Amino acid sequence: MCSWTRPARAHRDAVRHPVFARVYAKVSVATEPEVGPYRAELLAGLSGRVVEVGAGNGLNFGHYPPSVSEVVAIEPEAVLRRLARTAARRSGAPVDMVPGVAEALPLKGGAFDAAVLCLVLCSVRDTARTLGELHRVLRPGGVLRFFEHGVAPGRAMAAAQRGLDRTVWPFLFGGCHVARDPVASIERAGFVVESRRPVVVPAKGPRLPTSYLVLGTARRPPSAGA
Repeated sequence: MCSWTRPARAHRDAVRHPVFARVYAKVSVATEPEVGPYRAELLAGLSGRVVEVGAGNGLNFGHYPPSVSEVVAIEPEAVLRRLARTAARRSGAPVDMVPGVAEALPLKGGAFDAAVLCLVLCSVRDTARTLGELHRVLRPGGVLRFFEHGVAPGRAMAAAQRGLDRTVWPFLFGGCHVARDPVASIERAGFVVESRRPVVVPAKGPRLPTSYLVLGTARRPPSAGA
């Protein structure tokens, strides 16, 4: 059964950050020894059909368990999408790369058992629309796994994050915002958050605006009467 529809041509390269994409690809690979275990935890126990939004250069693909029958991976940036296709071929995971934007997924409603957000809500143009689309494409009772940047718990760093978001950070880092609250956004979109825990990366050394993350699970509520 096909779970996606052919995206409109206008969506294929709706996001263009070629310089940042190449820098991100190198940095993400370099930090994988520390971040990789969180990716594995994020995806552990998933099964059935999965949609991953903002797949980047495909570093999650090697962590999908054998119980996953299909991964439809959405990535709007052409450079990262090309790298992700290579990663998909090498991983052995059943990945179908699809161009598209998070705010208008070229996917059928209720078609997926699980959805994955990994370091992407910080960069989408419209968080509410993105999460609304994930709510739409998940079946009732479907699971949402998330590993996302978030606002720091300390007042000084949180203030610095907000200042960066208003000025140079999104311009320099492909639209990234480091002071968003992903858990609150997920709850506002109608998901029930079942678990969450804070993560700091790197675990040792100086704290960066991007060091504060949250790893968790949410669920689309079952249909009424289910």
